[in-house]
Amino acid sequence: MPSHIDETDNRMDLVTLNLKPLNVLIFPDWNQPEESLYLELELIIRSLVSHPERDFLTLLIDVSETLEKSELDASLIVSGIVMNILMEEDLEINGEPEIILLENLNRSQWSDIVPQIQYRIKLNAENHQAIAESGTAQIPVVEQEQLRDITLDSQALILREFGNQIYRQRRYEAAIKHYQRFLVSHTGDIELYGNLSECLRNLNRIEEAIASLEEGIRHYPTAGKLHFEIIKIYQHNGRTKLAISSAEKATEILPNEYVFQLFKHLTLPIVYNTSDEINFYRNRFVLELEKLIQQTSLKTPEDKINALRGFSSFTNFYLAYQAHNVVESQSKYANLVHQVMTANYPQWVQAQSMPALLENGKIRVGYISSYLHSYSGTLWLTGWLRYCNHQQFEVYCYYTGNDPDPITEQFRLYSDQFRHIPHKLEAVCQQIIDDKLHILVFPEIGMDAPTIQIAALRLAPVQCSAWGHPVTSGLPTVDYFISSELMEPESAQLHYSETLIKLPNIGVSYPKPTVGKLNNTRLDFDLPEDAVIYLCCQAPFKYLPQYDFILAQIARHVPQAQFIFPRGELLRERLQRAFAAVNLDSEDYCVFRAIPTRQEYIAINFLSDVFLDTFTWSGGNTSLEAIACNLPIVTCPGEFMRGIHTYSFLKMLGVTDTIAQNEEEYIQIAVKLGLDPEWRRDIAQRMSQRHDNLFDDQVCVTALENFYQQIVRERLESYRQQS
Repeated sequence: MPSHIDETDNRMDLVTLNLKPLNVLIFPDWNQPEESLYLELELIIRSLVSHPERDFLTLLIDVSETLEKSELDASLIVSGIVMNILMEEDLEINGEPEIILLENLNRSQWSDIVPQIQYRIKLNAENHQAIAESGTAQIPVVEQEQLRDITLDSQALILREFGNQIYRQRRYEAAIKHYQRFLVSHTGDIELYGNLSECLRNLNRIEEAIASLEEGIRHYPTAGKLHFEIIKIYQHNGRTKLAISSAEKATEILPNEYVFQLFKHLTLPIVYNTSDEINFYRNRFVLELEKLIQQTSLKTPEDKINALRGFSSFTNFYLAYQAHNVVESQSKYANLVHQVMTANYPQWVQAQSMPALLENGKIRVGYISSYLHSYSGTLWLTGWLRYCNHQQFEVYCYYTGNDPDPITEQFRLYSDQFRHIPHKLEAVCQQIIDDKLHILVFPEIGMDAPTIQIAALRLAPVQCSAWGHPVTSGLPTVDYFISSELMEPESAQLHYSETLIKLPNIGVSYPKPTVGKLNNTRLDFDLPEDAVIYLCCQAPFKYLPQYDFILAQIARHVPQAQFIFPRGELLRERLQRAFAAVNLDSEDYCVFRAIPTRQEYIAINFLSDVFLDTFTWSGGNTSLEAIACNLPIVTCPGEFMRGIHTYSFLKMLGVTDTIAQNEEEYIQIAVKLGLDPEWRRDIAQRMSQRHDNLFDDQVCVTALENFYQQIVRERLESYRQQS
């Protein structure tokens, strides 16, 4: 049915109007006899709905000054015509035509619309006064009979630009349709092929996304952006060898693009097929890193800038998911980053003297991240800031990303100074220097490439990392790693290049997640009511192949088991092998289903029976949200801090029945939970009674601030003695 825009719609843009690449306008005289009006409108609308380019065409109808007829009558007339046409059996059309009624728009609103309109259709009876007042007289005029001759071939640039606009609105299906129509008769530019590929990727049409990039590279072989995207799409979809070979080709074509050297030497799989493959890529990383270090030149200004740009788009994030002590490899990699940053910013790598305390006596502490919004690596930080003693500390937050949301507002609220400086490395570095901090804290180092670069500089006398990304930074410019007593084994210092600081309990004051109440049933997610649902919600790179057999063993003892993987599609082939080894079909047990919204994800937690934690790298936010939903968790602590998160949560909660000591015990606990609903209910009830033990813990905040005060005191005393 036609939509309606009037003078109350102040925001006149493509979103409001739903305009398309081809937009035609008519000004009917609504005072003419209804029969004549109806017949002429029917001819035009019939031409529209049968038009070969109808998916890309919008009809705008002016309904201003209808005098004897109200706007409602105009809408009913148009709707009636559309319904009659749609009901004709011999007219093959897909969906309703796009028709927009425009009522009494002012001149400013018309001026917004006119540039988007290609033609005005001449009518036998028109509202000439409305045409004059709207300023649309300059729009080309066509006869109704010519409407069918209007095609996109003559509007190619409009079609492409329109595709770009709706791509930016994340209307991926519509953008794909417009891009593909453009490509029927034209060659796209670099931006179009990249955007089309991203649209397809977001709809999980991976093969088409790759084909789009390949076509773009054929037309633009030196387009670094397209080479970059095809490497990433191969890596993210488990095609590591293709990612590496694509990087090798890119380095041949673009030898001065350092980022492709990084991909060529240091690309790692997201998921591994076998344990042997883990060892292969672990050794390959060590050898290739040495080659890269030897080959990296920082002699000329061009060398320095190329390396700087390369590291701004690359991280070795997946290294630590191989389940070994990465401190040596991480330090070598980090030292290379440090050398590149030193070559480019020698003024920002020198030791900083500890500023004297000002009259208010407050210690200035800064927190910097690209993720000061709702994100797993920084959400916990809100507790440190919320319970900060502002009588003794002045808090500065530096938000270097640009996806603000309500959590961003919490960071702003809890800060004395909140600096939003998105994607401007030099600007944020200079601001930190100007703020004369005593301590600079990176909540996570390793997930965002520019953050690693900033951490490789010396912007404050004391610089710390924390466990938003629970792996040593390896950087010589990061002095301390702030961790947790419950999460660190006795030999933990061997895992870090930084001095390890262990705060009480879990080390953070995590806000209790808001989970609300369950408003869904299993039927809403097409899950059997009688199934025993095991939630397996971790990212695919947390699942290592040597533990796949555990799910198959659980299924052997729990016939009704359903393992829900919200993001585990890459694991499908591995799990098929693991289940086949015990004569089971994984498709009978494993459900791979995207869960698009947080509300639906929380509902799945409530509807599940058991949460299965991952080995070697356990759940963080996911485990804390499961606890808030009182969902029993099976976990087995690992060797490193990153594998002990959930263990520490359950220890602090005081519900430790489901902590296993080894793989065999993990299976036994998971099976018992599946078969014994009474035990499940008992554990869930005890969890619900002890949330206060875990969430919003302020003991660690006091210890953190004691550490801050101690280190500043020691540095200032050292300076006094030296002087």
